[in-house]
Amino acid sequence: MLGISPTARLVDVTHEITPFEISEGAFTLMEAWKAFPKKTIHVGVVDPGVGTSRRPILVEAGGHYFVGPDNGLFAMVYGPMVDREEPVKVRHVTNESYFRHPLSRTFHGRDIFAPVAAHLAAGITPAKFGPRIEDFLKIHNFWPTRTSKRLWTGQVLKIDRFGNLISNFSEAEFGGIKTKPFALSIGTEKIQRLALNYAEVPFGEPVAIIGSSGFVEVCMNQGHAAKQLGCGVGAPIELWIY
Repeated sequence: MLGISPTARLVDVTHEITPFEISEGAFTLMEAWKAFPKKTIHVGVVDPGVGTSRRPILVEAGGHYFVGPDNGLFAMVYGPMVDREEPVKVRHVTNESYFRHPLSRTFHGRDIFAPVAAHLAAGITPAKFGPRIEDFLKIHNFWPTRTSKRLWTGQVLKIDRFGNLISNFSEAEFGGIKTKPFALSIGTEKIQRLALNYAEVPFGEPVAIIGSSGFVEVCMNQGHAAKQLGCGVGAPIELWIY
């Protein structure tokens, strides 16, 4: 990238996404991108479909650029904007003159996404990378679904380094658990307590908390909830609010 755009400033957000877990990558991007200035170029590579017919895309949304695969990785960024009918431009990256050659079928992070981002940083306009598309992947299954009047089904989006299981139940939509009785079912546990912080819970007891990301987490005081409950990224969670 620096060979193409020597003045570019590179920021490594993470290389610790669980392999193949697109939802975890999407959540991490959703959490990170707003902390950067306008016109930042974000490169995301969680790409189990590399080398298949899935398309490389360049997204313009919220005053930022996103380069990566059309597999839902950016859906938690542009999804809410699409729902609010805010402008989102997505291009199918087809201009191979901006790729690294020879082009491999298994390393598009190196051969397509990084060079495209670098050329964009060097001043190439988005229109030169490829045509606009409207049929980009708009995945909504990253969000909980209502399965009955009082029951929602969600999933674990991320496990942080402390073993906290971060769900896709946002405080904005499910903040009612702060004032109403609830039950959160994950693995073999049924949790009915919401803590204000980690320290108010006895050691070894799984509990729900609204974390710094604004999403409901399942955690343990100085323990590893993911290992204790035997759950990983993508594990189903059921939430009853009474």
